[in-house]
Amino acid sequence: MNSIHEFRTYRAKMNKVILDADNLFFKRFFNLDTRTYEDGALSSQVKEMLGLVSSLVLRCDDCVKYHIEKCFELGVTREQFFEILSVANLVGGSIVIPHTRRAIEYWDLLVK
Repeated sequence: MNSIHEFRTYRAKMNKVILDADNLFFKRFFNLDTRTYEDGALSSQVKEMLGLVSSLVLRCDDCVKYHIEKCFELGVTREQFFEILSVANLVGGSIVIPHTRRAIEYWDLLVK
C-alpha cells in the first residue's frame, strides 16, 4: 500500500466500517482523537508534529503516513520535516531508521 490514493481509500473504507458498527467506545475514541489535534495552547501543526514523532517511535507506518499528510497540509516545510525525523530517531533509536526511509518516500510522493 504505497500510493497516496491507496492509503487514503483504505483508511476511509475501514474507518467507515468501524464507525458504522455503532460502537460507543470507537465513536468516543475517534472523536477524542479528532478533537485532540485541534488548535489549543499548541497549534494543530505542532500537535501533528508531535503525533508524527510519536508514530515514528512507536513504528506505526499507517499513523506515520497519516501524520505526514496532516503536517504537509498544515504547511510543515521539508526542513522542519527532517528535524521531526531527527527527534524521532534520537528518541526511538536506530530501529526507527527503516520507518524514516518510508516516511521520506511518502513525503516526496506528497510533494509531487
